[in-house]
Amino acid sequence: MLAILSFAVLFAPVVVTGDLDTAYQKLKDATAAKDVVQVKILAAQTCALAREAISAPAPADDDEKQQWKNHVAYAHDVEVYTEYALFATSVGAEPATTLDLLATLEQQNPKSKYLFDAYGLYYFPALQQTGAAAKIPAVAEKALANFPENDDALAVLAEAAYAKKQTDRALGYAKRLPAAVNRHARPEGIPAADWERKRSVKLASGYWIAGVVEAEKQAYYDADKNLRAALPLLAGSDARKGYALFYLGLANYQLGKMTLKKSQVLEAAQFSKDAAAFQGSWTHQAWVNAQVMKDEAARMR
Repeated sequence: MLAILSFAVLFAPVVVTGDLDTAYQKLKDATAAKDVVQVKILAAQTCALAREAISAPAPADDDEKQQWKNHVAYAHDVEVYTEYALFATSVGAEPATTLDLLATLEQQNPKSKYLFDAYGLYYFPALQQTGAAAKIPAVAEKALANFPENDDALAVLAEAAYAKKQTDRALGYAKRLPAAVNRHARPEGIPAADWERKRSVKLASGYWIAGVVEAEKQAYYDADKNLRAALPLLAGSDARKGYALFYLGLANYQLGKMTLKKSQVLEAAQFSKDAAAFQGSWTHQAWVNAQVMKDEAARMR
């Protein structure tokens, strides 16, 4: 019986009550040790103590107010550290552990500054790696509600809406995406080359989805602008490149006819010819379009 009790004590979770300083120090130690179990327990306990200190009423005595303000400021810093502890411990952990810690952080403070980058870098990949990819759009919806300029969430939702043929929703997300990508600074610790690849993928997604939907809606000026921006970013994606060229041909043909610009109609014919070089559902129609556009241009002055 004694041996069993010793085993239980050895593995019992740390329980801290009442002392914010002690809780804070134990959490820092657990974080440094990457002790997942203790970090999760201590983060919750320390956050509760910090919030208790923050919500304490101001003293009536003016002499005590400055001390109270200092303690509240300290408690705020401690609360933020509890979020950092969950985030930092999630990085490099097993995917299931990463999910658990980031979900815990999301529940503790859905607007935590540590979540903004975590969604795209760790949360969504961990869902994918644990066979829960179907949950990614729902998590992205929550992310976007708290971070309206989160480019990772916008990219997920644009692609999901486009796949479901929800074209208006897809267009709305896609049009917001490039600006959000360009405002997103590279997180510390992420290699520049890796970050540029991620940026290019998201920019390509935003420009391509917006351009294709706009072309289908006959918004040819916007379609031309977005598809031209997408084209150099589509290396390695023949299907999307073929579609982009097809719709660039269509958009420039219509714009050239409207403005009586022979050079634009000829450019449209070239876009269509280039699209026909890619194999897909558009191939034959692109070839036909190229011939029609060349004939149209020949009749123009």
